[in-house]
Amino acid sequence: MIARPSTSAKAYAESPPADEAAPRFAALSTFPLTPGGPPDQIVANWVRSYLMRPHAELGRSGAVCPFTPISARLNTLLVGFSHATDEDEILAVMGKALAAFESIACTPKQRHFRSVVVAFPQCGGPEGRARLKAVQNRLRPESVLRGKMIGLLEPHSEDKGLINPDFRPLRAPLPLLAIRMLVENDAPFVWRNPRLVPIYLLKFPLKGPPRLWSALWR
Repeated sequence: MIARPSTSAKAYAESPPADEAAPRFAALSTFPLTPGGPPDQIVANWVRSYLMRPHAELGRSGAVCPFTPISARLNTLLVGFSHATDEDEILAVMGKALAAFESIACTPKQRHFRSVVVAFPQCGGPEGRARLKAVQNRLRPESVLRGKMIGLLEPHSEDKGLINPDFRPLRAPLPLLAIRMLVENDAPFVWRNPRLVPIYLLKFPLKGPPRLWSALWR
């Protein structure tokens, strides 16, 4: 069974909200293979040309984000954007993004391949990035309890690669927040955020401990 774009995603794609800060979501498959365009098109192009492809500096084989090609194939990846700049507005946008995440149509076995990527093109400066980071931190306690990862990516990210410390994997053409489920292969990320350890072990009681041990000594 192949998942289809949610009704809400189609609605945003066909009739953008009047409120410029309101999020606009659509399935990755609805975006044409054309360069440039509005913020969501730019992000869709980046997902296809970067996240879904290998990179010479990554330090391993496969796509930069290994589960993204599967999400694209299952049609469980939504892309959106908002012109919000205020911290509370951004938080409200991410609340809608989390709701869109939960509404993605898929089978139970496909649920961990769901993803929502939201660009904030007006948050490109240091203050904008600080607001996105603040929202990420405000969402983290509840998202961690629900086994979700919320990542911050932006053009000037200095976060180092897990295998190649000279690589900067979290650089994106626009500032954005991305939602996905915590998966077994996230053991290295779990060590970077110790609050995830008990949730990770609860979710993966058999394979989790050896993966964490291996990641610790990698």
